[in-house]
Amino acid sequence: MKAAGDAPEILRDTDNAVVEAGGREVRLTNLRKPFWKEPLITKGDLLRYYARISPALLPHLKDRAMVMKRYPHGAEGEFFFMKRAPSPRPEWIELCSITHGSGNVIDFPMVQDLATLLWIVNLGCIDLNQWYARCDDVDRPDYLHFDLDPVPDAGFERVLESAVRVRDGLQALGMTAYAKTSGSKGIHVYVPIVRGPTQKQVWAFAKEFARAMEGNLPELVTAEYRIAKRPKGRVLVDYNQNAWGRTLASVYSVRPKPRAPVSTPVTWKEVEKGFRIDDFRMDNVPGRVARRGDMWEPVLSPGTPFQLEKYL
Repeated sequence: MKAAGDAPEILRDTDNAVVEAGGREVRLTNLRKPFWKEPLITKGDLLRYYARISPALLPHLKDRAMVMKRYPHGAEGEFFFMKRAPSPRPEWIELCSITHGSGNVIDFPMVQDLATLLWIVNLGCIDLNQWYARCDDVDRPDYLHFDLDPVPDAGFERVLESAVRVRDGLQALGMTAYAKTSGSKGIHVYVPIVRGPTQKQVWAFAKEFARAMEGNLPELVTAEYRIAKRPKGRVLVDYNQNAWGRTLASVYSVRPKPRAPVSTPVTWKEVEKGFRIDDFRMDNVPGRVARRGDMWEPVLSPGTPFQLEKYL
């Protein structure tokens, strides 16, 4: 991982501070407020993590609208979603104006740099939820993905097995898939695609693929979106997260779960060998990235996208 460069020092012995990042001043508040109780992790610790991981994280957020999921009282407290960038705000916050079906235009913030990242996290955002498409064409995403989530009575080992089967199914179609932990209960499988198909077309392909997986592996996975009708012990191949306006926790996002797990890229060998979600946490992921680099970088690489149009 590249050095954090202009990452500021965020002091541990103060509640409020003004730090400089990239020549911009950011006001940080409630730095000693507990955001996790056991082990004790403060809001300042969360900000320090994001400052340290920012060289790997920021390319995956840049030029994308950000949905803010705010936890003002920490990981165990209530949260609320916020789409519109709050006012007042620093003049250097860049906006992505998106027209919704109702005709309503929402000005989302975009996390273009470290200063904006710190500003967003200071609002109480523990995980980061960016759009799949860039702001210059919000209807054409850069990847398709599947959120693999265990249905009740399905252990995490079933999620790992399902991820390998989804990878194999995608490979059979000529696609290269990448995996990351969700940081919660499941695995996210991504395929970078050449931008062109609309979000609705990507969603339609994902739905067809998920249903095919269900047909081939009915004892392992389900594509049933209605919660009450999902068979127990299966893993949901969630295609619906590809719908327009939906978001998933970004790579390197901390999740509001015990021990502060992080949504972390993993190799397929690691998936096949097995691990636990909380093997990848806020306290050890920066070191992993420093040693191994940004393993999610190929998702952005222009040399890897797949031409999805052949299956549309």
